[in-house]
Parts: sequence; structure tokens; C-alpha cells
Amino acid sequence: MLKTLLVDDEPLARDELRQQLASHAGFDIIGECGNAIEAISFIHRQQPDVVFLDIQMPRVSGLEMLAMLDPDKMPRVVFVTAFDDYAIQAFEEHAFDYLLKPVDPQRLAKTLERLRRDASPQPLPAQALAPLEVVPCHGVNRIALLPLAEVEFVSSRVSGVFVQAVDGREHFTELTLRTFEARSGLFRCHRQHLVNLRAIREIRLGENGAADIVTLGGRSLPVSRRFLKPLKEALGIPC
Repeated sequence: MLKTLLVDDEPLARDELRQQLASHAGFDIIGECGNAIEAISFIHRQQPDVVFLDIQMPRVSGLEMLAMLDPDKMPRVVFVTAFDDYAIQAFEEHAFDYLLKPVDPQRLAKTLERLRRDASPQPLPAQALAPLEVVPCHGVNRIALLPLAEVEFVSSRVSGVFVQAVDGREHFTELTLRTFEARSGLFRCHRQHLVNLRAIREIRLGENGAADIVTLGGRSLPVSRRFLKPLKEALGIPC
């Protein structure tokens, strides 16, 4: 059975697609989401094999959502939309298929047969996917979309992944460090930290190859020995 997720901000559209999928064997609908932010969290937790994804949704579109997914856990994505304007862009982002609403039963059947033949999800090349432009940050009763340029660094802790903004505020995000590393241009300076190179004020060198980054906001980050040379090279500093 292929674990399947439906993502559409219109409940009626999800209902219609669910009813159509019910007549086909091999697809287990494990969840439904009404927006992209909910879907990102669901995908990271449940790792569906297939996602039927609307494109035009509030705040974060289906195409933008792809840039926020971990490339190592990328499901097969079938776009389902009322507009054909995005077809070329969808396939450029390595969509598995593109269906127009209202979904034609025969067209859907062909897509499902292809999905059965190509059942195992495979990682897509990170460079083939859209770059990350905004970071969804979860707060109390709200989700803030933080522009990537306003990120100072990102850290992984036992309690999750946290984003330090240039304005001094810290935010929790559902995105993984792997997603940031592959799609954001942030530089890995430590196994638990990625830093915005433009937010570095100085590098303090210690003994035996140890070093620390001081950010423009005055915060300190450790630099692992194996990342110090690549960091200097990325900044144009002679090694």
C-alpha cells in the first residue's frame, strides 16, 4: 500500500479526490491537510509515499512548499490544480504528474498505475529543486514566514530545530537542518549549526584548530575543525 496524503485548502476538492481514490487498490490515505505548513509537518512525521498537492493555496503555494521539504525524504508529488499555467514549472520541479481539476477518472487511473510501477520514493537531487526563500516558523497560535535573508543562523537541539533571526528573536521550525543545508545557502559550521555567511562579524581562532564565529548580533557559534577550512574558503580567506 502506498501511503497517500491529500493537500488542498478546499475541503470539497479533498472529498472528491478521496472518493475517486477509494475505487483504486493500493493507496492508503493516511492524512489530509488544508495548507502547505500543515503538510510539511505531516510529511516529516509520517513520510507518505505520494502527495496529491494543490498549487494555489493561501500564504505558501504548492510549488513553494516543495522547497521546504527534506530532499532525502521527498515523496512522489502529483499536483492537482484548476489551472494549467503552472504545468511547465511543476515538471521543472520534478513533479511526478500534473492533474487538472475536475480530475478526469481515466487520467487519474493512468497516474495511479504509474505510481504503482514506480512505488519506492527516491531522493531528488537537491540542486534540481527550488531554493528556499522563506522559513515557516511556529509560534503561539500563529505561523510566521521569515525571509531567508533575515536568518542569522539555524541550530538543532534535542527539542527541535530553531532559527535565530537578525532581529534577535528565536523561532521554532519544522524544517530539518538537511533541508536548510541543501536548499538555503546557509553554511554548515558544525554538525548542529548552519550560519548565514553574511551575518558573520568575525572568526575567533583558538588552539588546535578550534574556532568560533561571532555574528553581527553578537552571538557565538562553534566551528568544527573539519569545517574551518571550507568556511575560510567560502569567505575568501586564505588558508
